[in-house]
Amino acid sequence: MRLTHPRGRLAAAIMSCLLVSTSACTSESDSAEQATATTQTQTPQTALTAEPKPASEVTRAANAALLNTLPFDDTRDFEDTDRGFIAPLPNNGVIQAEDGRTVWDLSAYQFVQGQDAPDTVNPSLWRQAQLLTKGGLFEVTPEIYQVQGADLSTITFIEGEAGITVIDPCISRETARAALDLYWEHRGERPVVAVIHTHSHIDHFGGVRGVVDEADVQSGKVRIIAPEHFVEEAVSENVYAGNHMSRRASYMYGNLLEKGPQGSMGTGLGLGTSTGEPTLITPTDFITETGQTLDIDGLTFEFLLAPGTEAPAEMHFYIPELKALTAAENATHTLHNLYTLRGAKVRNAAAWSGYLHETIERWGDDVEVLYAPHHWPTWGNDRVLELLKKQRDMYKYLNDQTLRLANQGYNMVEAAEMIELPDELANFWPNRGYYGSVNHDVKAVWNFYLGWFDGNPSRLHPLPPVDAGIKLVEYMGGADRVIEMAQKDFDEGNYRWVAQVMDQVVMAEPDNQSARYLLADALEQMGYQAESGPWRNFYLSGAQELRNGIQELPVPNTAAPDIVQSMTMDMFLDFMAIKLNGPKAAGKVIRMNITLPDIDEDYGVAIENGVLNYYSETFGDADVSFTVDRAKFNEVILGTSKLTDLVESGDAELEGDSGKFDEFLSLLDSFEFWWPLVTPKTS
Repeated sequence: MRLTHPRGRLAAAIMSCLLVSTSACTSESDSAEQATATTQTQTPQTALTAEPKPASEVTRAANAALLNTLPFDDTRDFEDTDRGFIAPLPNNGVIQAEDGRTVWDLSAYQFVQGQDAPDTVNPSLWRQAQLLTKGGLFEVTPEIYQVQGADLSTITFIEGEAGITVIDPCISRETARAALDLYWEHRGERPVVAVIHTHSHIDHFGGVRGVVDEADVQSGKVRIIAPEHFVEEAVSENVYAGNHMSRRASYMYGNLLEKGPQGSMGTGLGLGTSTGEPTLITPTDFITETGQTLDIDGLTFEFLLAPGTEAPAEMHFYIPELKALTAAENATHTLHNLYTLRGAKVRNAAAWSGYLHETIERWGDDVEVLYAPHHWPTWGNDRVLELLKKQRDMYKYLNDQTLRLANQGYNMVEAAEMIELPDELANFWPNRGYYGSVNHDVKAVWNFYLGWFDGNPSRLHPLPPVDAGIKLVEYMGGADRVIEMAQKDFDEGNYRWVAQVMDQVVMAEPDNQSARYLLADALEQMGYQAESGPWRNFYLSGAQELRNGIQELPVPNTAAPDIVQSMTMDMFLDFMAIKLNGPKAAGKVIRMNITLPDIDEDYGVAIENGVLNYYSETFGDADVSFTVDRAKFNEVILGTSKLTDLVESGDAELEGDSGKFDEFLSLLDSFEFWWPLVTPKTS
């Protein structure tokens, strides 16, 4: 399961962060941040130790105050999560792989049911977790069924004339199959005639082989439908910075934390990520324009493309016969990420709002049910429109108000502190920041338009963290003095400032245990107050790493053959260019030819000026040439074979100076997965 398994290191670096795709009161600063800036005095902190701590008095007060500011008497979501219930997940929500490994365990989160929020959990996030733990098979309409709580995402089954259309089949083959079996048990074994992927994140396609056989796709029995550019985006978003994204994703999704009131509470979008086998089958049909319609098993599907929103390739669709709409992941029961904390390209808030507006204009008069690949449905035209309009206006507000403040001269951090959603948006439960947050979404909008530099030349070329930390600690009178002063701020509940200043000490003196423990204690309290599941997971994961060091625990491994084999050779060669160690390659010239006879492709690959370029034709004067089928070359990409092994076995031919090929391999870096996030990275 480790991403750094030697046989799969390259593939893991390429593929291990294909998750979505994964939040504040009105803004995170209202609950988890401004509350920490109070001057309320609490009992002084006991000796700095590595043990987890209970909620402080400041944290208890902040979480308790939230109970009086949000509409907890509005219980419609609890009624909706019970509506249409047919059957629970079997085996108490535990799903296993063929080898007996547990790949999903809904029961791990049942501690929230029937309990009030403890002091160590934001009560709004606790409420969301209670809603998310209601797993099983549900009827949305007499023709639409969903299995919820079997993975991060929700899988949907739509009944037609001859069979069923499956929407967004989870992350893993095993969880998708378990969901299909549950549906079949209660609705009969209707054949799958089509699969629709609403967008290009792995939790919406990874389980496809759990619901269909590729032979049926190739024969035309089953259609697989996706938005244009789906395959490219499904792979490429995470190829080039995949190792970095994956490490941060281990924080974001709480993979390194125990589940519980002092650990992970899920992600707000779902409870967690399954760890089975991700798969991919190339779609048969692509939606290329808004207004395109398809007849699928006697039902009409009307599509609206929404690229550049929650995913680079995403679409909404409406079924007029059922008056049923999905806006994919663009309208759910949370404020989403305009920038995901695992790292990805910033998303376009104006486009997101605009596509929701177009959805309302197209289908708003007629729609009666809105269902999504996360969370639970919304019924009734009035309530569907309320959700669509308030989500539309939330993203538009964040976009417009960020630009208003930017044009008044406020920088990214200042704007994020200033912007709060108005009450009519902030107190609407589906707009709460369980996955995104107002604070980091405002920063995303600012960065989308203006980038990282705020115009102040003092911030144009700052020292890196270690160098800055050393100088700042020196200026502040040494580490002991800084820790003494920070402890006083901690006792007053100023956790944000304590984290900010202790980060400097840890960067300067990473072996200073008192600094590490005090920073961990501050992050921990911030995690206890956070309404956003990812914010909580980041804070608590950072605290754990500061106290115990890097622990190489199991994390989701998406380095699956299906996904790696979907890479074009262009993508692979681009990734090789990223792996090339430029300083080592400087001054070297290497020319190689690659011939892939089974797909009739040829490439000339050149190392020169410290970079790798490739051409669609081979060189006449190449130093070395090799010929290998793409099917065999996939083994090289997956890390299960070396090219030299294929040459020895006769599965590849090599001509010319083999030493040049060895020299090329020596110039490629390998990426270590378990690099430190909260302490300095040593060279």
